[in-house]
Amino acid sequence: MKKEIQLKGFVYKDNNAWEALKEFLNDSDISSVYILCDENTLTHCLPILIQKHNFKNTPHIITIAAGETHKTIDTCLKVWKNLAEKRADRNSLIINLGGGVVTDLGGFVASTFKRGVHFINIPTSLLAMVDASVGGKNGVDLGHVKNQIGVINPPEMVILDTGFLNTLPIEHITSGLAEMLKHGIIYNKEYWERIKKADFTKKEAFEDLIWDSIEIKKEIVSKDPLEKNLRKTLNYGHTLGHAIESYFLENSDKKELLHGEAVAVGIILATYISKEMCHFPIETLNEISESILKHFSKQIFSENDIEAIINLLVFDKKNRNGQVLFVLMEDIGVPKIDCVIDNELIYSAFNYYKNF
Repeated sequence: MKKEIQLKGFVYKDNNAWEALKEFLNDSDISSVYILCDENTLTHCLPILIQKHNFKNTPHIITIAAGETHKTIDTCLKVWKNLAEKRADRNSLIINLGGGVVTDLGGFVASTFKRGVHFINIPTSLLAMVDASVGGKNGVDLGHVKNQIGVINPPEMVILDTGFLNTLPIEHITSGLAEMLKHGIIYNKEYWERIKKADFTKKEAFEDLIWDSIEIKKEIVSKDPLEKNLRKTLNYGHTLGHAIESYFLENSDKKELLHGEAVAVGIILATYISKEMCHFPIETLNEISESILKHFSKQIFSENDIEAIINLLVFDKKNRNGQVLFVLMEDIGVPKIDCVIDNELIYSAFNYYKNF
């Protein structure tokens, strides 16, 4: 459908978002609607969706367990079987209502069920709003290693309603903030200055920054949708951040970290390495570290922890020809991709983080 192609991947916000959803469902030949929730969004967010949009036919509700540990092929199997049992077809629509786990997994399920059915993302966490639901990346973890299985396929649209943030505990708001801080570092000094000084108790200013963060990601993705060059910069802090997240996830003696909590550490480490390798200004490094640690508790890493985290880097998706490739920065807004670094420098970065 011509209209469907024009809408694909577009992000709508506030009242325009719900009007866009209504228009899409009225103008499309959707045969049935399935809403994918986790246990939390089923309770806290589904009633809001039902209130905001009056479905002509009662949608089918599919619920998965909450949390990164359930972002697996096993969960996908349960959802695929549920769709098949409810006789979903290629003209069905899946609405992913949730945070990054739901939008990542739901997008992957939709992209692969019957070789692809329609899906819409309605992100309910800050992290999903500014990162996970935008850009078309869908997938699941392989064991404890993040996002090893997936596809790039944008949703029909993204429905953004910041009212969902009122359902979140504060640590989930903070987790999303890590991605917004990252956007400031990789994009330009003007946005960095705004985001680092922001008063997040002021709702209007916060909503403006959320939208600006989405626009930054959309701009980067539109220039490099398949991550051949510029889009790699969105992985700043994620090479070590993902390894840290995976390590804490697989170790029962560690408290599981939220994605943003791990990426916050990764950003500080990557910025220190940027100072050593790319002459990133030390004053700005310290400013970034201070800004991040104002919002995130410092994590404790033993020598054994660091060694295990370094060993996990071999699973990073950016690797090429057996080499681990980092995104580094020469300055705010001046990224450098495909950088190879020495393990000793990683140990030095952890030492800087420990003693900052």
